[in-house]
Amino acid sequence: MTIKEFRLPDVGEGIAEGELVSWLVAPGDRVEEDQPVAEVETDKALVEVPSSYDGVVEELFVEEGDIVPVGDVIISFRVDEADEGAVDADPADSEPTDSDPTEPEPTEPEPTEPEPTPVESDEAGSSSDRTFAPPSVRRLARELGVDLVAVDGSGPGGRISERDVREHAEGKGSANDEGDDDAPGPKPVDVGSGDRKSAVSKRGSAEETDAATATESGSSPEAADRDRTLATPSTRKLARELGVDLDAVPTDETREGEAFVDADRVRAYAEATPRSDAEAEPPADDAESEPPVDDAETTRETIPYRGVRRTIGKRMAQSKFTAPHVTHHDTAEVDDLVAARERLKPRAAEEGVTLTYLPFVMKAVLAGLREYPILNSELREEDEEIVLKEEYHFGVAVATDAGLMVPVVEDVDEKRLFELAAEVRDLASRARDRSLSPEELRGSTFTLTNFGAIGGEYATPIINYPETAILGLGAIERRPVVRDRSEGGAEDEVVPASTLPLSLSIDHRVVDGAVAARFANTVMDHLEEPLLLLNE
Repeated sequence: MTIKEFRLPDVGEGIAEGELVSWLVAPGDRVEEDQPVAEVETDKALVEVPSSYDGVVEELFVEEGDIVPVGDVIISFRVDEADEGAVDADPADSEPTDSDPTEPEPTEPEPTEPEPTPVESDEAGSSSDRTFAPPSVRRLARELGVDLVAVDGSGPGGRISERDVREHAEGKGSANDEGDDDAPGPKPVDVGSGDRKSAVSKRGSAEETDAATATESGSSPEAADRDRTLATPSTRKLARELGVDLDAVPTDETREGEAFVDADRVRAYAEATPRSDAEAEPPADDAESEPPVDDAETTRETIPYRGVRRTIGKRMAQSKFTAPHVTHHDTAEVDDLVAARERLKPRAAEEGVTLTYLPFVMKAVLAGLREYPILNSELREEDEEIVLKEEYHFGVAVATDAGLMVPVVEDVDEKRLFELAAEVRDLASRARDRSLSPEELRGSTFTLTNFGAIGGEYATPIINYPETAILGLGAIERRPVVRDRSEGGAEDEVVPASTLPLSLSIDHRVVDGAVAARFANTVMDHLEEPLLLLNE
């Protein structure tokens, strides 16, 4: 029996780090090779990370929501080198019949077994599959002998917090504590990992027990004296409310070489320290001037700037501050396009396709790029050259709950209208449920964004760098237009017509304004006379 550490792999080209969104397993769960163990958000995709081992989950080294560099250890497994599936498995799950002779070796597994088997089997069989709780809460539940299935979660979607587990344990503590000598003890701090310390807080440590004992007896724990202490924002808020100096709270836990204090240690220290001492920490002036600011900050909602949102921000800033943007606006009259789509919709429905206007626009843009290939290019400053792309891969911006994602429709020039419609719908659907692969979000040569689907006429779209142009589409609506009747001798008249506003942003280092206008004219010609699209 050995401990195998598993490091965060490179889940996408050029990815240096990822946010661990959720664990799909908990300590004590048995996993098989290639079984997903975690969901990681990186770049603009949410990917599942598979296990490299058959074994039992030993320890989780990061919390949900942590940003993890590629190559860092995130989880460890207990693996039997002789037969990875034999030890700690259910007899019914053991496939080899000759594996029984390896089972009766009681002296080898015992030193590395962190919890009794009944607790692990309960966790794997029920809690991990039917409850929502982070790893630290699951660990606390095992230490307190609490079945998470029986705990009512107070968090969003029934998510279980540490407070829920403690309250449940206290509610049944008087009945369970008597005569429960066989209850599982705290998990050892380090099992088979050398000098490595878990990034996840250890419950039931000797120091925490000492703090709790000091609270019960009324004595005050010895204050620490540090210059720097790491803590989560919620812990710092609690310390302010209780008047506790974080640098004085005893702790033996570290993060990145610095002392780390959690909320439980702050509470224990505050309860064990005379109130007058705690209140004397902040200067009198701070007590008068700072609380209003702190109170305002604590009532303000915050959203973490990371994951997809941080990626969007970086790319938008890179594009905006690298490429000088110029936006050309125009409007196409598309009565004939509306009529053509209405005629084709029943035929598309017979093939199981929902036909929108976007495939028509993609074909019209294709015609424009063929005539003005400079808009289908990339500026490589280091090489001092502009690369004209021979392929036509169109990015399609999709608004999702996680932010703006841009899946790529490849080889637009080789696909029919119905094929484009089906592919766009599929990519957009998978973008919204976060099931796109990183490869499906790379390689575009030109981008389309349809803000009109939400509402609006014109915008100034930001280029999907390193592309050199992006076309924004407004809403197709009936608007007043002036029709020229001079040839028939009648006066011009204002009539209602279906119109499509267009907003074309260009990188002015590469594309001149006149070229952008001619490109827009070609696109509008093909949208106003859909028969021209038959040639694309």
